[in-house]
Amino acid sequence: MNFALVLLLLLLVTGGIWLLDRLMLAKRRGPQDKEPWWVEYPKSFFPVILLVFVLRSFLVEPFKIPSGSMIPTLLVGDFILVNKYTYGIRLPVVNWKLIEVDSPRRGEVMVFRYPENPSLDYIKRVVGLPGDRIVYRNKRLEINGQPVKMVKNGEYSYVESGLNLVRALLFTEYLGGHPHAVLINPSAPDLQLAGVRQFPFRDNCTYNEDAMSCTVPPGHYFVMGDNRDSSSDSRYWGFVPDSHVVGKAFLIWWNFGDFKRIGTVIR
Repeated sequence: MNFALVLLLLLLVTGGIWLLDRLMLAKRRGPQDKEPWWVEYPKSFFPVILLVFVLRSFLVEPFKIPSGSMIPTLLVGDFILVNKYTYGIRLPVVNWKLIEVDSPRRGEVMVFRYPENPSLDYIKRVVGLPGDRIVYRNKRLEINGQPVKMVKNGEYSYVESGLNLVRALLFTEYLGGHPHAVLINPSAPDLQLAGVRQFPFRDNCTYNEDAMSCTVPPGHYFVMGDNRDSSSDSRYWGFVPDSHVVGKAFLIWWNFGDFKRIGTVIR
């Protein structure tokens, strides 16, 4: 369900009734006449819907993390807040950029519309900017010929769907001034070649069993999950167009299973 579209329709209906009453209907009612219910309720809801629409469309939007692709940074069940204006002011629903503010930077956690199905919102970390040459070889990143620094921090275990216990190596990766945790599963293959699809600018990429290399086209971004071996990302379905960018994730505001995560800043 496109919640932004539903909210816009509710705003138009309630706002239209409010305006109609203000310009015409109220003048026809006598001093003792009560407002009909179909006028009273929309007028009452209109200011609330307007406030929610403005906040959600231009300032901050809440999201829930549905998968483990960003573990350990984000856990399944985290409720996060996304800054909607950091990457530019966009027209709601159609997502057309009206005002340029800033662009995504390497290392930032970004919410975007999934290129293969724009009705779905995805969250990943920005790895490559337009023009970057991204190489992922032996589970290590290189950007424009420079290896990205990684420091091992021990091990990390978590339970994935199906109650399977996964043991992975925990690293701190230094990407664009944003040190963050990533997981590497040494028992997983370097790349799942069977999962690589056809996508726009597919010719910009080359693949083999232990490495991939992609040049990010203009107006696009290369994104990856922090849980590197359990993430469907740009390695498999391609680049994120700027027109699909939603905003920058910045805060965990709720988690029913772990109250300690409330208020955690997303890095």
